[in-house]
Amino acid sequence: MAAYPRKTEATGLLGWVDERFPIVQTWKDHMSEYYAPKNFNVWYYFGVLAMLVLVIQIVSGIFLTMHYKPDTGMAFASVEYIMRDVPGGWFIRYMHSTGASAFFIVIYFHMFRGLMYGSYKGKRELVWLIGMALYLALMAEAFMGYLLPWGQMSFWGAQVIINLFNTIPVIGEGLSLFIRGDFVISDPTLNRLFAFHVAAVPLILVALVFVHIVALHTVGSNNPDGVEIKALKNEKGIPLDGIPFHPYYTVHDIPAIVVFLMAFFAVIFFMPEVGGYFLEHANFEPANPLKTPEHIAPVWYFTPFYTVLRAVTLSPFMGTLAMFGAIIMLFVLPWLDRNPIKSWRYRNTVHMLNLAIFAAVFIILGYLGVKAVTPEYKEMGVRMTEIYFLFFAVIFIHSKTDLSRYVIGFIVLAGAVVAIDFWRYNPDDAISGAQIMKQWVWPIGYLALTLLLPLVMKSCNAEKAVPERVTS
Repeated sequence: MAAYPRKTEATGLLGWVDERFPIVQTWKDHMSEYYAPKNFNVWYYFGVLAMLVLVIQIVSGIFLTMHYKPDTGMAFASVEYIMRDVPGGWFIRYMHSTGASAFFIVIYFHMFRGLMYGSYKGKRELVWLIGMALYLALMAEAFMGYLLPWGQMSFWGAQVIINLFNTIPVIGEGLSLFIRGDFVISDPTLNRLFAFHVAAVPLILVALVFVHIVALHTVGSNNPDGVEIKALKNEKGIPLDGIPFHPYYTVHDIPAIVVFLMAFFAVIFFMPEVGGYFLEHANFEPANPLKTPEHIAPVWYFTPFYTVLRAVTLSPFMGTLAMFGAIIMLFVLPWLDRNPIKSWRYRNTVHMLNLAIFAAVFIILGYLGVKAVTPEYKEMGVRMTEIYFLFFAVIFIHSKTDLSRYVIGFIVLAGAVVAIDFWRYNPDDAISGAQIMKQWVWPIGYLALTLLLPLVMKSCNAEKAVPERVTS
């Protein structure tokens, strides 16, 4: 009987494995012979940092589950036991809680880099969609883990979030009942969210990371110039503006990992609560269904969307719809921004200004979400929510550098803002009316800066020529 033909040049144990599993070819396709652009900058560190934090969370989570009890009568005490009696338990717990916030920090920077350099364009729409699915799975994972300590803010924060599903017509009550597993948040709720947190969602996260990387390596990595390096190759088929990911970028990423871990462990050792933002003070009290905290707010990485929820007061369902709509709008971004230029380096100044304002608005929305509601903060939340959604309309208008398009867009969008203000104005509520009149300048000023500034300063609308080769 003829032997199998030899398919690998590797010898020894590696050769034995490679004949049965394409480990060498996989290494070449995704590391040593995967050509990445030469001009990656610091913004491209956050992808690998996100993978690092994912590993930290999985490993620390495994050790936490060895001592955690998913039981309403024992959950809080088991966390205290981990913190006080398990050798190194405090370190593992703080690593996991700090890792949750660190995960969102690097993901938000990673997403903003995609906005800056148009990483959702040029056949990368699927890469962006998979990334956004990862973001949704991460939010679900964080929410489920948020309940597990069974502290005051865990319990009441989960109460607020789960009750949002009650606002959905027809299926809302049934869906909330299914999520809770009971008519109130109780032991079945804790058990099922624990199961999803430690098993189901992590598997989904790892699978999505895998397909995200495969999709990225299929179309190729974007770069700060937005140049497609696969379009220009030498006679051997190697991109002229590319270098092998390994060893160049594996070594290149090491300093970023070291600096990140220094900051990460500094937080763990010296300020793990970060003033109550990473670990809320109310969560150091056991959950009490009979005692409502003075101010209920989700953990900081959910607060931008929580502010959107509070800003829409037409009905509870409309608020929920606006909150989920704020996330869905990010999914459709590749089809809103139709400008062929990818990188903001070569886009016009108003586009760059638009992205900078969007980042600032997102931070302000997050800040407002942790503050108690006052007339000033309430109205500012409404105005920042308006700007958040206006951003997507403006980025669509910026797809073409046409001044008449800008003017028409300003008239339509400003008219919509004014119409909403007329609808919201209540002559019987003098305080609210005064805030509406006082803070209308935020959305109108935003539209004026991003759409009318080119009428005054022509240079703000000038786009630069995109180079054929990377510039650095």
